[in-house]
Amino acid sequence: MKALVLSGGAGTRLRPITYTSAKQLVPVANKPVLFYGLEAIAEAGITDVGIIVGDTADEIRQAVGDGSAFGLDVTYIPQSAPLGLAHAVLIAREFLGDEDFVMYLGDNFIVGGIRDLVERFHHEAADAQILLTRVADPTSFGVAELDAAGQVIGLEEKPAYPKSDLALVGVYLFRASVHEAVRSIEPSRRGELEITHAIQWLIDSGLDVRSTLIHGYWKDTGNVTDMLEVNRTVLETLDRAIDGDVDGASEIIGRVRIDPGAKVSGSRIVGPAIIGAGSIISDSYVGPFTSISDNCRIEDSEVEYSIVLSDSLISGVRRIEASLIGRNVEVTPAPRVPDAHRLVVGDYSKVQISS
Repeated sequence: MKALVLSGGAGTRLRPITYTSAKQLVPVANKPVLFYGLEAIAEAGITDVGIIVGDTADEIRQAVGDGSAFGLDVTYIPQSAPLGLAHAVLIAREFLGDEDFVMYLGDNFIVGGIRDLVERFHHEAADAQILLTRVADPTSFGVAELDAAGQVIGLEEKPAYPKSDLALVGVYLFRASVHEAVRSIEPSRRGELEITHAIQWLIDSGLDVRSTLIHGYWKDTGNVTDMLEVNRTVLETLDRAIDGDVDGASEIIGRVRIDPGAKVSGSRIVGPAIIGAGSIISDSYVGPFTSISDNCRIEDSEVEYSIVLSDSLISGVRRIEASLIGRNVEVTPAPRVPDAHRLVVGDYSKVQISS
């Protein structure tokens, strides 16, 4: 079995972070979200991986390399534009050959990995296996319709009037029959070749499409809220490790990881939290569910439930929470301005000012 990992999207919902960085490389607990997917693929026993890349190809290549760090053999497959998930399968035909494969969206996060799913697919005769989860707003996802026996009978992409609350999770397993499906469909109204249309083609052609309802944790990390939630989930599994320097005036509470080269002075850190290598925390408070990346400086400030990317400075800021702060950012207090009222008041007016 091979794996096809999609890492070519623009990440518009994570802007402005993704104006200068691939969305799949935004870190969760100080590790790019893409790496969690690659690790899950390796853990499932798959070693031959094709990565679909777009405008951020150079950055993805630099981060992942040849895949050997993950125990993988990686092939990069350029995609000229994000033309849909089925289009990614179409352009990966030569790499995939006629082998079974798992398609994994590079910005998705699944707790527990995919080993059991892959093993089950090996032993079953299905042409496709999809993962489903219940969501509050199905209009933002591909949605599956099941019959009374639980068999998949229909799929829609981001429907205005969903027939169920069962959203497709960003992991799919296919046999070679899917290649005929992606060649047979037409672009959607969005101008994309939708994987939901390809799977519907399989169903309409009488082929066996099965589903698994997952009850564990899954997130599409496409927006800031979900990114912070995934960061929280990963940090909840953190082991305490104090490998940096912490002075006697500091207090470290709970599951906190302070990486080598980091320095903490006169500060209070409440876990779960990570302080990356080379970062300096002084006279500050770092609260739960916070990831401070490498070579940051937090001075006389409070940060909680946030992600701070590398080489950034937060100084003299009373409170930051539920925030995603990019690389090489400076966050400092605004200069004080004199309290004054500037008025243009017409004739015969009455003005009351509370001051």
